[in-house]
Amino acid sequence: MGDSAIWLGALTLFRSLAGADPAYVSAFHNLDDAALRSAVPEGPIFLIGGGSFGDIWNHHQNFREGVIARFTDRPVIQLPQSIHYNDPARIAQTARIIAAHPNFTLLVRDVPSLELAQKYFDCPVHLCPDSALAIGATRGAAPSMDVLAMLRTDKEGAGVAQVPAGIPVDDWLDEDINAVRRAKAAGAIRAWTALSPSAARARSYEAAARHRVERGFRQLSQGRAIVTDRLHVHILSLLLGRPHAVLDNYYGKIGRFLDAFTGASPLVYRAADLDDAIAWAREAARNRQAA
Repeated sequence: MGDSAIWLGALTLFRSLAGADPAYVSAFHNLDDAALRSAVPEGPIFLIGGGSFGDIWNHHQNFREGVIARFTDRPVIQLPQSIHYNDPARIAQTARIIAAHPNFTLLVRDVPSLELAQKYFDCPVHLCPDSALAIGATRGAAPSMDVLAMLRTDKEGAGVAQVPAGIPVDDWLDEDINAVRRAKAAGAIRAWTALSPSAARARSYEAAARHRVERGFRQLSQGRAIVTDRLHVHILSLLLGRPHAVLDNYYGKIGRFLDAFTGASPLVYRAADLDDAIAWAREAARNRQAA
């Protein structure tokens, strides 16, 4: 879901700044170099942002490095990423690939990522907020519970203890995949008669992303206050105007982003542990209900 929010935010920025959609869009499994060159004979290639730069999510990093290595004749711009490596040898591999590209630009969304990139990578590096913030503020439905815990169930999770009884627990990963497929198909069908197959695919991806983000907003709207260890729960909670307590992931990704951009918001509380987060969220929910 976080990736979908990033994609919608990036589309908003492209349309606002360039007045156009990307001319070619692909995922990992369907990038066609020849089709990309045909659709976009010149101009920059943008790589989507997120928290996948490094060696935690190797499939993402391998794809990214492949594009950088194969398209040395084109500007390549990496949209805002968090960077984390466990293996110094993997940093060296990325550094070699970046050094071989004459026009690669890296955007990062926290200061430690900026410092790492400036130390190891021979390219322009700039601090930039997460693209999902460009979605803009939205109004959610009336809450149906005091506190909702939105906690990671993947390998980036904070490893929190068991949530107390009476606190509903959810995650982005629990979704109706058939509903997502129907959204993608509807988006493609609406666009197919007027657009190229490539543009229709882009519209199908956008439709699926909107479906996921709208579902995310509905999930978060259930709670008067939120507890989370997901960065994009933090960002969407800000856009909803919902108070939320955050627990950092295991390498500090959320705290680093708060330090750089959003930590001063009165809607966010940096919790020491799960008990602290729930206590704060319960108090925030009481205050919100009494207001």
